[in-house]
Amino acid sequence: MTKQTQTSAELTTTEKVAFSLKKRHRKEKRFQWMGRLAIGFGFMLVLILLTDIFIKAMPAFHQHWVKLEIDYRKDWMKIDSSESVLAGEGSYRTTLKKSIYQMFPEVKDRKQKRSLFALFSTNAEFTIKNYLMENPKVLGKKVDVFVRLDDDIDTYLKSVNMPGEEFSRVNQAQAGWVLELFELKRIEKRWNTSFFLNGDSRDPELAGVKGALTGTLLTMLVTLLLSFPLGVAAALYLEEFAPKNRWTDLIEVNINNLAAVPSIIFGLLGLAVIINMFGLPRSAPLVGGIVLTLMTLPTIIIASRASIKAVPPSIREAALGLGASRMQTAFGHVLPIAMPGILTGTIIGMAQALGETAPLLMIGMVAFIVDIPGGITDPATVLPVQIYLWADSPERAFLAKTSAAILVLLSFLLVMNSIAAFLRKKFEKSL
Repeated sequence: MTKQTQTSAELTTTEKVAFSLKKRHRKEKRFQWMGRLAIGFGFMLVLILLTDIFIKAMPAFHQHWVKLEIDYRKDWMKIDSSESVLAGEGSYRTTLKKSIYQMFPEVKDRKQKRSLFALFSTNAEFTIKNYLMENPKVLGKKVDVFVRLDDDIDTYLKSVNMPGEEFSRVNQAQAGWVLELFELKRIEKRWNTSFFLNGDSRDPELAGVKGALTGTLLTMLVTLLLSFPLGVAAALYLEEFAPKNRWTDLIEVNINNLAAVPSIIFGLLGLAVIINMFGLPRSAPLVGGIVLTLMTLPTIIIASRASIKAVPPSIREAALGLGASRMQTAFGHVLPIAMPGILTGTIIGMAQALGETAPLLMIGMVAFIVDIPGGITDPATVLPVQIYLWADSPERAFLAKTSAAILVLLSFLLVMNSIAAFLRKKFEKSL
């Protein structure tokens, strides 16, 4: 009886253990599925976001042009010879208006003429001027010249299924004229090269990202040239050479605290010290690069120190045992091994700097700048600030420009990270 009771108790314990194992295995599977669902949900949200940005950005990559019959009459242009044309004289606006009115002789009313002229970009008169300067032989003749349509008309053609339909910012008469031009096959859709070749503009059909992209490149170049050597040198000194005392402890605490300081504080520091005290130019990539360097230094130093600390002590001991100095050990053995981790920290710091807007607003890089910067001291803006400015614009065409600029920014970040990842892999293989 005792043996039977004991066997029964043992079986019960075994069953309990088996049941417990099954329960734990079920929990583990549930946790794995929850992890997979979380990752899948995150990827789905990112995909939805990128898809939405891409769909909204597509209209910005093409633009509608119209072929106008321009009559380069000398009496309209108020010139006597082609030499004066090549010198940039002549009434091109009058020539443009009268050529348009010739194409639509039924338009007599002054108000209707204004509506008709509003179909075309404000840059149209410069387009016909450039055409004449490139082809002076057409003076006194009628020729077909392609000019840009106004941003409202361009948005209208991208939004409706067929010209002639009603639209919020296009009246019925304008829709009829657009339909007439469309039926005459005078309207043409082209790849919008001006988006990549022009600077900023108040007119959406002329605005481009070249100025902001150039400013971003120059600002990131200054940031990299300053933050990388300073950050790595500071981390190497603190880990390999600095004595462990209260001063180095104070420095470490301050570095960790600086990593958590809001970015706008660095902008105020740049405004008060770099601009007001040292007199450097406002809205310049040099100042923006210095401000972003101050902001990214803590991130690079912390990541570099962790990478240097992860180098096995046996590497140092072997180098010192063979007669190398501490300097030779640090630069010849420790630093190359730690370089992949250092580059990872640099990627994080530069990516953070690339997306910053607040500190750059404080130093004036929010200014409306049309010209393409030619150096680090020229006035410039950067892509995040350009996106901010376009997103705040009331014109509907700037919505597509904003999304397109976001894609350019993401592409720039992808290229920058790809280069850094390639260098990191190269260092890993060489070890």
